[in-house]
Amino acid sequence: MQANYWKSLHARAVRREQWRHERFGCIVRQLKERADKREADLLAQLALMRARIRDLRQRVFGRKSEQGKGVSEQQRGQCAAHVSRGQRHGTRGHGRTMQSHLPRRSEFVALDSLQCPQCGLALEEFPGTQDSEVLEIEVKAYRRVIHRQRYKPMCACGCLPGIVTAPAPANLIERGKFGVSIWSTVLLDKFLYGRPSARLLQDLAGHGLNMSPGTLAGGLQALAPLFEPLEQALVAKLRSQAYWHADETRWAVFVELEGKVGHRWYMWVFHSPSVVHYVLDQSRATQVVQDELAGVQRGIISCDRYSAYKKFARLNPGVVLAFCWAHVRRDYLEIANAWPDLSKWAMGWVDAIGALYHLNNLRLGPAQGSTERAGRDDQLQRAVQAMASRMDAEMGQIGLSEPALKVLTSMKNHWDGLTVFVHHPWVPMDNNAAERDIRTPVIGRKNFYGSSDRVFGRANWHRDDVQLVNDGKAVETQPQDLADRLPAGLRRERWASTIGCQRISSLGDGHQATRCHARLPSGRSPIHCKPAWFGEL
Repeated sequence: MQANYWKSLHARAVRREQWRHERFGCIVRQLKERADKREADLLAQLALMRARIRDLRQRVFGRKSEQGKGVSEQQRGQCAAHVSRGQRHGTRGHGRTMQSHLPRRSEFVALDSLQCPQCGLALEEFPGTQDSEVLEIEVKAYRRVIHRQRYKPMCACGCLPGIVTAPAPANLIERGKFGVSIWSTVLLDKFLYGRPSARLLQDLAGHGLNMSPGTLAGGLQALAPLFEPLEQALVAKLRSQAYWHADETRWAVFVELEGKVGHRWYMWVFHSPSVVHYVLDQSRATQVVQDELAGVQRGIISCDRYSAYKKFARLNPGVVLAFCWAHVRRDYLEIANAWPDLSKWAMGWVDAIGALYHLNNLRLGPAQGSTERAGRDDQLQRAVQAMASRMDAEMGQIGLSEPALKVLTSMKNHWDGLTVFVHHPWVPMDNNAAERDIRTPVIGRKNFYGSSDRVFGRANWHRDDVQLVNDGKAVETQPQDLADRLPAGLRRERWASTIGCQRISSLGDGHQATRCHARLPSGRSPIHCKPAWFGEL
């Protein structure tokens, strides 16, 4: 009897121990799984933070170039050999470049003593001279004193006053004492070279010309309305074309607006084959693109992957987005820098994108319609198809790391826009045109931070090598020649005719911009219409 009792106690103890083992073992397993998961998450976060640190270190302290020379030492070994620029040893140079297009100012140098220093006999002149050239530059301010001739009528008809005086030359700014050459210098210095106006005033003072900051700001405000008819015509010309580059960057406007927090605005650039137009807006929304391309039904926009352009394309089904391959290449370069274990894989994609650029350049070489052109076009299409197959294959791999999967997924989602250039050879593979256009505003933003007044966001006209439109023909000139070409025409009643419009005096006349259309260029280089960046005063 006692044996059965102890057996039952033992059985209950065994069951209790099994129950405890199962219960606490399950708890221990759950705790271990949670600990392992938490450790894996922490390791993943640590790897991500380290990747971000490497990326930020590269952004702050690394080279800004994305060429093969601009990547890190580890990445550079994965790239093709880079040939240094400049003169190479053992090759023949071109010698000095004498700039014969500059005006010539001759100087004659003679000996002080025309006698032999030893015997004292006279020296006889020899035909000809031994010539050399030295390049110089001369900048000076001067007062332009205008003497208006007066006349006394000899008739007695009474139709003329007692003294007749020649009319005064028209001023760019009414009753202004600064001439066209000074305002041309101000515009070029601000828009083309991105220099702060305070430094310009110091430079002018160094040449003896004193101008107060208030005079400079007031003069620029007075100049802004003179460009409105031309800007309207240029925007109309931009909308009439079927291909554009577009980009945007931040810009600071230090004004307080109701309903807006902070001072961040955005500088937009729209680049068509013949016009480059800049827009300063407080928003980065699709509405800016809609306002700029109002009435556009069909066309192609080269842009980055920003959602505002995608929404505009959805609202306008006839508009196609051509995404930028340079941004895709940048994704792989960032992965190669942030994730060293993926560097070889990422640089392989960088080389593949470079090969695609090379094939596209070869495709554009032969004449359109030629057999060679067709063969190279077929070669490019095969390379694009091979890249798509590689992308799909790698996305299907098991265990692919999250950064690699993320960049491949983005590439897959934008593939239709990335391959627009294949069937439209005149569309570039990248958006570098807009990137280059917006470089000068970015330099200006670094130099003087932004604008101090909303009115300075109004658009003004500018282009890198100023193109004046005269009688419908584009005449190329250097920016510094602007002051020499404009003074005769910079009059309020006929200034715009110098650059292609009929009149500019009646700014309220809605027909003025229409008359400009026939005179806008349709040729090679774009005209720029830039916003005013002189608001730091």
